[in-house]
Amino acid sequence: MNRRMMMRNLEVRASNDEGKNLHIEGYAAVFNQKTLLWESDWSGEKYYEIIEPGAVDGDTDMTDVVLRYNHSSDALILARTGSGTLNLSVDASGIKFDADLAPTNYGKDVYALIQRGDISKMSFAFTVDKEAWESDDVAKENLRRIKHIGKIVDVSAVDFPAYDGTSVTAREAGCIEELKRREEEQRNRLIISTYF
Repeated sequence: MNRRMMMRNLEVRASNDEGKNLHIEGYAAVFNQKTLLWESDWSGEKYYEIIEPGAVDGDTDMTDVVLRYNHSSDALILARTGSGTLNLSVDASGIKFDADLAPTNYGKDVYALIQRGDISKMSFAFTVDKEAWESDDVAKENLRRIKHIGKIVDVSAVDFPAYDGTSVTAREAGCIEELKRREEEQRNRLIISTYF
């Protein structure tokens, strides 16, 4: 599962019904933005990613997506597509969402932090079922193009983006581990070719 964090602002619609309508909206993901995922200290190689337009379509499973805070499964769910309290749609910019947060103490706390601007970033967790890699050996850059997302698991309001200056920036440890594994293989090939 992959996660991306956004630096786009959440919007909050104020209401006068004492916390019963805790509505938020924004973008959980954006398309066509090149994002630096990781830079190797050893080789200087950079690993980027782009989520292509069309990566989310009618075949992407968005039937049971939950809204969380910081992707935490230790806290209450704030909203859910299955209950109709979270809506996801896709436009030319990316994955747009709007949600009515549960009027629990937790929901009110998260809403208040969004309203004050203390929480202003988004992330989403998803699976990839189609991707392509491009490499530029001269520039030492590798680019992962996400061509199709199989399932969206959650969207989350988050505290910090993983990388400043980008719109979609975090990722799960599994992908970074795979990049590190590839780099280690490359390093070992270089060592072997040097000594033999």
